Amino acid sequence: MYAGCLTKSPFRTLISLAICLLLASCAGNNDNYSGSVYTVKRGDTLSRISRMTGTSVKDLASMNGISPPYTIEVGQRLKVKGASKSGSSSSKSASRTAKVVPSSQVPLASWPPVGQRCWRWPTSGKVIETYSTTDGGNKGIDIAGARGQPIYAAGAGKVVYVGNQLRGYGNLIMIKHSEEYITAYAHNDTLLVNNGQSVKSGQKIATMGSSDADSVRLHFQLRYKATAIDPLRYLPPQGSPPKC
Repeated sequence: MYAGCLTKSPFRTLISLAICLLLASCAGNNDNYSGSVYTVKRGDTLSRISRMTGTSVKDLASMNGISPPYTIEVGQRLKVKGASKSGSSSSKSASRTAKVVPSSQVPLASWPPVGQRCWRWPTSGKVIETYSTTDGGNKGIDIAGARGQPIYAAGAGKVVYVGNQLRGYGNLIMIKHSEEYITAYAHNDTLLVNNGQSVKSGQKIATMGSSDADSVRLHFQLRYKATAIDPLRYLPPQGSPPKC
């Protein structure tokens, strides 16, 4: 188990760990984010800013007078609520106990070798946001698609979190695949699994949506020993089965 995320109940421990890992994706220093103001940098979208600041896309748009298609410009200063003032009691509790090193501080050399495990694509579609190791960067990939499109488990495992308590992720599912691997699936429309449920690789777990996002998409994370790693490094070519 990871330090700082333990509870008396083993299953509650997994849920707390899941929340800790997602909160850790926003850890680290961010020169673009100060208190209640965020300065837009190249490659930002409202969805990404929502995940970093803990302010929902709806609130970001409302507070800053932004209308669909939610166009923002580099250097633009946006009002945000700030993660410390939002979220449920569960996320606040996890924030106090999380002791996870930001991915940007973990060297690439510590990532697992390609082919160590077999992963499948969680859905099909164009990758519209790629992984980034920079502070505040995207700690996964965002895949565009149609509302209601199936979302699949990238591997066999046990569901450790189902809910929408974490601002910026919308309807979220997290699956624990082993003591080392966890995957996360955000912005879903319909959730089709429950906490504690065992799932098979390729099992339909949700449908694609735009919860807490500025467009219909799946935000997918692959985490190894609490570190967000680049899913594109480990996924097979789209449309191809795993080769390992």
